[in-house]
Amino acid sequence: MQIFRATLDQFDQHFDELVEILQLTVNNGAAVGFIAPLSAERARQFWRQNIRPEIESGGRALFLAVEDGKAVGTAQLILAMPDNQPHRGEVAKMMVHPDHRRKGIANQLIAQLEEEARTHYRWQITLDTRTGGGAEPFYHRMGYKVAGIIPNYGKNATDENFHATTYMYKTINEARA
Repeated sequence: MQIFRATLDQFDQHFDELVEILQLTVNNGAAVGFIAPLSAERARQFWRQNIRPEIESGGRALFLAVEDGKAVGTAQLILAMPDNQPHRGEVAKMMVHPDHRRKGIANQLIAQLEEEARTHYRWQITLDTRTGGGAEPFYHRMGYKVAGIIPNYGKNATDENFHATTYMYKTINEARA
């Protein structure tokens, strides 16, 4: 397993796998900003129009977990922050292919993401996750603390109900805490 920050060429090389990971994640009910069923066309549009330009500008770092030459997981670190938040980065779209879960890939992705944050002098990492969802306990185990919960934050991917979202943070440089 290789975990690395993707270049644009690597993004392009693994584009179809990123589309598949996003589709499967959403269609299995994860709260990553989309409603199921997510079409391949919509997933391609998201990666191509929303994420690729941010990778190119340096405002977002995309991390890939690659096994046997195929991307099986991904996470993003948003680096483009407001002027008054130069110390902060934000985790986005952490996803592992369903066939590759429970192998420690998410742990490795977050560790690499946090290391990248340090290289950019980002010592406060924030994220949001569906309250009570499968990712929330994972982030707790990784040392993230709850900042607050917003009820009815987003619509569920696979039904008409709404879910709460938990905002979390982690200070990765204790000297700044």
